[in-house]
Amino acid sequence: MRKIVIAIDGYSSCGKSTTAKAVAAELGYAYIDTGAMYRAVTLYLLEHKIAFDDLPRIEQALHDMHISFKRNRRTGRNELCLDGEIREDEIRQMYISNSVSEVSVIPAVRHAMVSQQQRMGRKRGVVMDGRDIGTTVFPDAEVKVFMTAETRVRALRRQEELAINGEQVEVEEIIENLTKRDHLDSTRAESPLRRATDAIMLDTTHITIDEQVDFVLERVSATLFSLAAVGDLAVPNDEKKPPTAYRT
Repeated sequence: MRKIVIAIDGYSSCGKSTTAKAVAAELGYAYIDTGAMYRAVTLYLLEHKIAFDDLPRIEQALHDMHISFKRNRRTGRNELCLDGEIREDEIRQMYISNSVSEVSVIPAVRHAMVSQQQRMGRKRGVVMDGRDIGTTVFPDAEVKVFMTAETRVRALRRQEELAINGEQVEVEEIIENLTKRDHLDSTRAESPLRRATDAIMLDTTHITIDEQVDFVLERVSATLFSLAAVGDLAVPNDEKKPPTAYRT
């Protein structure tokens, strides 16, 4: 049975990563947190004191750095590695959140990350979450979901995540950060954050993570059923271009 690509896009702190991880685990698919990759680039630039407008040094940095994911056998989660070192906790800090959207708008950064993400998912059987998976990275993803939630609810969720990692941040500061990031992500010239025309909207304001996961899995099941009905699941990857996403 041919595997598919599941693209989960949307705003920060809507539950994208948690949902995507759970869906990947349920299906036995690979999970790729594309947002973590942009955070890793941000961390690298800050640590090497590279200005965000110094394009030659940024292009060299993109050539020099190595971003990968390693599965933590104890926790069961994929952790981001930057140049062979696990940096999962550092990239989640607030100072990275305050700069990541500025880094993400740089065309060279987006081109490098999109290219790497496409290589990671070329065999399909992946769940990717981010801002432009269904529109730019995998516009032919068979399942596309766009997640949103009220800003204050997102801020409270983010505050709880930061607290777990020992970082105390006022909710108003987080709201300001989210609002800024939403604007930058939605208005950037390169791969802006937007809902793909064939993506299904999921508002997570008043639903649980389990309900979010069930929502996506139901779409996956419906899509696999539709593909099987037309015989696409029996066609090898290298003999037919993957279909565009089905809506249910």
